Amino acid sequence: MTTPAPLSTTEPLTTPAVTVTAPLTTLYTEIASPLGPLLVTGRPSATAPGGTAVASLSVPGQKNAPVPAPHWQRDHAAFAEAERQLTAYFAGEAERFGLEFAVEGTEFRRRVWDALDTVPYGATTTYGEIAARIGASRAAVRAVGGAIGANPLLVLRPCHRVIGADGSLTGYAGGLDRKRVLLALEGVTDPAPAG
Repeated sequence: MTTPAPLSTTEPLTTPAVTVTAPLTTLYTEIASPLGPLLVTGRPSATAPGGTAVASLSVPGQKNAPVPAPHWQRDHAAFAEAERQLTAYFAGEAERFGLEFAVEGTEFRRRVWDALDTVPYGATTTYGEIAARIGASRAAVRAVGGAIGANPLLVLRPCHRVIGADGSLTGYAGGLDRKRVLLALEGVTDPAPAG
């Protein structure tokens, strides 16, 4: 049996390197709207110094909406551009948003959300049509509906423009009354899908 060599007293002991990553700063504010106060969250932009990337927009009573945590930072000024664009949208003066988003989701959800971004202002589509746009089978319609329901950017990403195949107003995380308000704002009085 051999005995281990004694440790040298001149060489420092080393431990594996540990990388400590600071948590991302979550900024938030509330913005007044016809839907009630909108809770907007975000983080400092990775591409525009001094800017803010929007991570979520939710309405009061929304299912699975984020709730401000004690470590979040309230910063209304960080969302000045988001407020300006939302105000213009609700006044009927803007049809699109030009904001940076910082959302997380699976690759499937991102494809569905990207497809939502292609639905024009004042038009509607169906869950089946969204499935077809992303190359998913008809059997995937339920999964598409789940991805749409998980959209963290109500209003900004137009999940309110997705209706049932029969033209009915179905599922909206913010409530069907708010879905009706948004569609009426965009001039959709008969929510039949565009052909």
